[in-house]
Amino acid sequence: MNLSRVIFCFLLLIQTGLAFGQKPNPMIKFFPQGTVLHGNIPYNNDTLSKHLLDIYLPPNPKSKMPLVVWVHGGGWLVNDKYADMGYMKATISELLNSGFALASIDYRFASQAVFPALIQDCNRAISFLYDNAAQYGYDKNRIALMGFSAGGHLASLMALSKNNKVESFFMPNTSKSFTFKAVVDFYGPSELASLNSSENPKANEGILLGAAPIDRPDLAKIASPVTYVDKNDPPFLIIHGEKDESVPNRQSKLLNGWLKSVGVQSDLIIVKDAPHFGVMFDAPEIRSRILSFLKETLKP
Repeated sequence: MNLSRVIFCFLLLIQTGLAFGQKPNPMIKFFPQGTVLHGNIPYNNDTLSKHLLDIYLPPNPKSKMPLVVWVHGGGWLVNDKYADMGYMKATISELLNSGFALASIDYRFASQAVFPALIQDCNRAISFLYDNAAQYGYDKNRIALMGFSAGGHLASLMALSKNNKVESFFMPNTSKSFTFKAVVDFYGPSELASLNSSENPKANEGILLGAAPIDRPDLAKIASPVTYVDKNDPPFLIIHGEKDESVPNRQSKLLNGWLKSVGVQSDLIIVKDAPHFGVMFDAPEIRSRILSFLKETLKP
């Protein structure tokens, strides 16, 4: 094989995401035909596989589109930026068809780096998206977060703590100019010390903090979204399963109560008979509520 052929094949591997261990995007098939994918973008100027994000633009994208940032779940320990999309196919499709851009972010696991590393990664990804908005065509001033389970926790924590200017939640020398217009929180923990397993240092939240929340209530408080609720927070739509055994829905009821108590717009949907995750959250009536909420909060 001649040199030019070798170079061509190498570049093709990079383009398709196979080089350096990056698999092709398994979710793009669920997006509307014509969706523009910018995949595996490094957001922290390093080579960590968990410092990558994907940007999906609608077919025939218009300038200044609102951006929804997808934060995956997995108990802070597993999954990747494709997670949760598999059971939310119709919602994803409708978001793109309604003119929203979507970005999905990876972050390090708690087993790799304890808190606040995960929230630092998430905020760094948002900084990248904010700083590079013009390149991809979405509106940096119309950003919403959508998180699932542990991703719901991280999305809520990002949004609620932003105006508190918590320095430890940001990597050094990164942009902090961004704001959030809205949050869609799917069954995310909101107060770590009140989770059922909060006395167990080997439970997910114990691994996240490096100690059982009951033993380190100071750390648990810093890492809990409800700690940062104030009247200047963005509107929330909170969605939780009635029969969630992993994250009790009282976590969402508590966050909803706190938000309402300070006058922040918050709506809570308890999905009848629903477990911790699954296709029940992609139902037409829930999808309609999500789209209406995002269209209202992200309008120009």
